[in-house]
Amino acid sequence: MQEESLLRINELSRKKKTEGLTAEEQAEQAELYRVFIDDIKNQVKTALDNEIEICKSEE
Repeated sequence: MQEESLLRINELSRKKKTEGLTAEEQAEQAELYRVFIDDIKNQVKTALDNEIEICKSEE
């Protein structure tokens, strides 16, 4: 995920706590969260796949 997207997530989070978000901002935040979560899932999957390959090669 791009650093500017992470900065935008943080910006929207702060704004949500202080003054609230418009419907458009809520939709943007939901999309950014989805991309972030998908990115984390892919990182975990890749790490696990690499670990499985290492374990198989040691057998």
